[in-house]
Amino acid sequence: MGIDATASTVIGNGSTQGFATIARAAAELDRDGKLRPFYDLSQEYSDRMPLNPFSAPVSVTYQPTQAVSAHRANGEVFSGPLGSQGTEIDALGHFGHLDPDGVVRYYGGLTQAEVKPTDDAPLRHLGIDQAPPIVTSAVLLDATVLEGRAMTAGEQVKAADIEAMLANQRVRDLLPGDALYIYTGWEGKWSADNPDPSRTEYYSHGPGLSRDAAEYIDTKKIVCVGLDVPFIDAVADGYLQGTGSPPADAPADLPFFAHHHNLTQAGIYQVHNMRLSELAADRVYLSATVILPLRIRGGAHSLVRPVAIGCPYRPAGQ
Repeated sequence: MGIDATASTVIGNGSTQGFATIARAAAELDRDGKLRPFYDLSQEYSDRMPLNPFSAPVSVTYQPTQAVSAHRANGEVFSGPLGSQGTEIDALGHFGHLDPDGVVRYYGGLTQAEVKPTDDAPLRHLGIDQAPPIVTSAVLLDATVLEGRAMTAGEQVKAADIEAMLANQRVRDLLPGDALYIYTGWEGKWSADNPDPSRTEYYSHGPGLSRDAAEYIDTKKIVCVGLDVPFIDAVADGYLQGTGSPPADAPADLPFFAHHHNLTQAGIYQVHNMRLSELAADRVYLSATVILPLRIRGGAHSLVRPVAIGCPYRPAGQ
């Protein structure tokens, strides 16, 4: 049983969320009747974190303590494109594409006029406010174990790698409605205190999904995919600066193919800049996970704080 999509609202694989995914999550929460550790999968949010080169900077202004009668109150002001920075989730309406007839299409075949009719309009359909809460089982795949090292800029997680990690980690196959998390080790380049947040190694390039990996996870009908990388797609050194090449497996006019396929074809939500190292270190390959996007009317993104609850690996006898 899933969430029903109305005729006017397309939520993609958000429709997989419901009784089955909640039941799987509940099973991980209470497996063997033991308390499970809680893992925070988000990065700290600040104006000194690595900043997305496609977005304007964010700022944080901490206000002075105010007196309210005998009370004292503190606050702050965040400004800038908050939803596209830090650990964030993309709405399906974040990406459209030109079809063979030169018409802009979004998920479900919706046109530009149907999704975002004017430059200053919110998303009429496919906005993050229409994305459902995600409460499901998560599968974590650790590419650093498969490769024997952290992945490098431009390197791709391929379909064969996903199958190999599932087999090597002895994890069950992906099920409809699962969240898929992939740890690449790129997270190690994240710093919460950068002298120049707009110029960081973390956001200048990175590993990501290959074309066949995006097409493979499409067949599994997962609800979302999240990586500890900035772009989801692989970005080679120099590409953003105009001196490098796009992935060899991407069509010439779709260099961010995984973005294109996940959002416009498969209806799979994607989470950027995840914090997966603790989950990977504890070998929590199957967990309960909760992802709650903010209901930003007509928004194309949302900052998000995913959490996971699962059982760390313990050698026999411990």
